[in-house]
Amino acid sequence: MTTAETNTPPDRDTDDPEQWVDQYADPLYGFALLRVTDAAVAEELVQETFLAALTAFKGGNFHGKSSLQSWLTGILKHKIMDHFRKKYRNSADTFDDIREEKIADFFDAKGNWQVKPGSWGDTPQKKYEQQELMLALIECIDTLAERQADAFRLRELDGEEAKVICKVLQISATNYWVLMHRARLAMRRCMEPHLARRS
Repeated sequence: MTTAETNTPPDRDTDDPEQWVDQYADPLYGFALLRVTDAAVAEELVQETFLAALTAFKGGNFHGKSSLQSWLTGILKHKIMDHFRKKYRNSADTFDDIREEKIADFFDAKGNWQVKPGSWGDTPQKKYEQQELMLALIECIDTLAERQADAFRLRELDGEEAKVICKVLQISATNYWVLMHRARLAMRRCMEPHLARRS
């Protein structure tokens, strides 16, 4: 059982485990799907989350320090990390799955932008909450190579540290920085038309 699974949900008298699926399945599924992009895997991770949470809840070692949804999301995050660990456990530290980006298309010889990026407008959190932009974000992430996309999700959506991502994806620190650099360039290029329409 992971650390998140033993964290403290709200007082057991205020939440009925029989209602968890009705109340929290959809937001948890959306959270998982954005990160793993496979509906079957997302469903399985949510099911595993509920099972782990129920086991921990019945253990009786709770103090009610977080909301139930936050607690369940914490468990789901650990399940997603475990999924990535298994996925990359035996993979080589290569760039075979990384699409080459033409850096010269973005920068001049001095390292300055060829065409200065447009303003992203509102704070990322406000943009994130807008459904239309969220769909565009998902589409853009899906254009990345698999390992790039996973690294980007772990870093930019979940705020994981580089050393954690390197361990999970079985890559070196150097490869991580190259992955993220290319992913960010590709994401900016893909997202800018969507952001421009909203400004």
